[in-house]
Amino acid sequence: MNIQIFGKKKCFDTKKAERYFKERGIKYQFIDLLDKGMSKGEFNSIKQAVGGYQNMLDENCKDKNLLALFTYLSDEDKEEKMLEKQVLIKTPIVRSGKKAAVGYKPEIWKEWLI
Repeated sequence: MNIQIFGKKKCFDTKKAERYFKERGIKYQFIDLLDKGMSKGEFNSIKQAVGGYQNMLDENCKDKNLLALFTYLSDEDKEEKMLEKQVLIKTPIVRSGKKAAVGYKPEIWKEWLI
């Protein structure tokens, strides 16, 4: 099983997700969105798995100006802006193959481990 955690180093939910897998002895790969980022292919795969970019948007983003600008963009431009400014992406995003979950969702991750 190949688990990937896309997150931010200072995000408490990302730290909780890492701890969840560490405590169960499950290897995972951590990708810092603010440092390395997410490729367009990864973004599209996760977007499809979680039901659209709307479910990936962090409405509590600290950059309120960017969030306000985001609301006025067209749908195509919104996806490009999220990929460009990954601070808009809600974390953690945990992915296993074609399955993905946004936020701290141990009940979903447990199903993957069965």
